[in-house]
Amino acid sequence: MTRFLLILAMALSVGSCSSVDVARYADQQPALNLEHFFSQPVKAWGMFQKRSGEVVKRFEVDIVSRREGNNLILDERFQYSDGTRQRRVWTLTPEGQGRWSGRADDVVGVAKGQIAGNTLHWRYRLNLPVDDSTYEMSMDDWMYLMDEDTLINRTTMSKFGVEVGQVTLFFRRQGAGASQ
Repeated sequence: MTRFLLILAMALSVGSCSSVDVARYADQQPALNLEHFFSQPVKAWGMFQKRSGEVVKRFEVDIVSRREGNNLILDERFQYSDGTRQRRVWTLTPEGQGRWSGRADDVVGVAKGQIAGNTLHWRYRLNLPVDDSTYEMSMDDWMYLMDEDTLINRTTMSKFGVEVGQVTLFFRRQGAGASQ
């Protein structure tokens, strides 16, 4: 019984450490407006690290967006350091009060997001191809607007509640309207 209580206490303490409320960032500026940030082409650079810290993949992403009715469509084209390519098209829908939902072909169900101040917090499940297999990963995705043209993203990937790695990504707006 003592062993069970110890394991339960450890599990609860790990879970409680990993949960930050996005509302904590409500006063942070500049305020993130997804439609404005993605109103012109965006270039992003990122890397995937195993939980040990080893970088196993680097990548660049070109993102173009468009409006379809109430939806914001993000067309992402990835180029990985191993030469592989990938495309993901997000359909983002505002749900009111800073809440967003998102869908993409490799997202399981619906991504749920909340904006507060300069921060967007997404949670979703992603089908991740690795070699000849596909794994369903839980994604805990935090995006922080640094200035009008720069967004930093940090994502924790987990399987069965155990962290398997992290993605770090830097977005920069391109084009004539971007600050230099």
